[in-house]
Amino acid sequence: MIDALNLTKRYGEHTVVGGLTFTVRPGTVTGFLGPNGAGKSTTLRMMLGLTRPDEGSARIGGHAYQDLRHPARHVGALLETSVPHKSLTAVDHLRWLARSNRIPRRRVDEVLDAVGLTGAARRRVGTFSLGMGQRLGLAAALLGDPPVLMLDEPVNGLDAEGIRWLRELLRGRAAEGRTVLVSSHLMAEMSMVADHLVVIDRGRLLADTGMQDFIQRHGRSYVRVRTPQPGPLSRELERKGASLAAGSDGSLEVSGLTAGEVSQVAAAGGLALDELSTHTASLEDTFLGLVGKQHGQQPEGSTRV
Repeated sequence: MIDALNLTKRYGEHTVVGGLTFTVRPGTVTGFLGPNGAGKSTTLRMMLGLTRPDEGSARIGGHAYQDLRHPARHVGALLETSVPHKSLTAVDHLRWLARSNRIPRRRVDEVLDAVGLTGAARRRVGTFSLGMGQRLGLAAALLGDPPVLMLDEPVNGLDAEGIRWLRELLRGRAAEGRTVLVSSHLMAEMSMVADHLVVIDRGRLLADTGMQDFIQRHGRSYVRVRTPQPGPLSRELERKGASLAAGSDGSLEVSGLTAGEVSQVAAAGGLALDELSTHTASLEDTFLGLVGKQHGQQPEGSTRV
């Protein structure tokens, strides 16, 4: 497991991360979410021993990262700032990592093949595109076949094929019982790969929960209705305790009643329905809505009726 306990980091009077506590468990892909400046990268750096916390601690498998004798065999890490020396070839960079962590040399060829860089193995890193550099970073993270993966924005620069490959890799690693923590700003991609979410803002924990629970608890679900008789239907629905909002396209957005209950109300009043459908907030909508509340922002879109 990855354990963060009261992690705190200050720069002068500014608290970047304040009292952050959470656990990342094996067998799941945990998404680490937060707006820009939320403290995600600083938290990851403290977990990996690159930034010293002012308070608190982080443990990976019960040990501080800096106490791991051969860290690449325990933790595969990719940070946005993890850039190899540009004069090295890809294969030399990985061979150096393998030798310093007592990893069999054959693993270098295996991970280069896994990330699709076999043909570029002897090219200098300085000639790599953004996507190739990202693949090399992923190769380094996979080199020691570690039980823990910690990846910061891993899809940056990857094409559609690469993103699908990475998605399958992460899901596969979690299915093997490994621990996977992924930070990303791409909500659509995160919704396809993550089982669990840790959400922070301004360095403080907002949510630590399963994906579906997060959306159900913090997202907005409603029944969308189109009718040629919006006035009478609205009055009947409000009598049943529903909350109504007007959609930008003239539809009604009904909260507090199921689609079946809305249908029953319409039928009892002899009111025609042109559309009746249930809508659940996406991860992106839910995330933006939760963060917006923390900043005192009003949700965009519908207006009350």
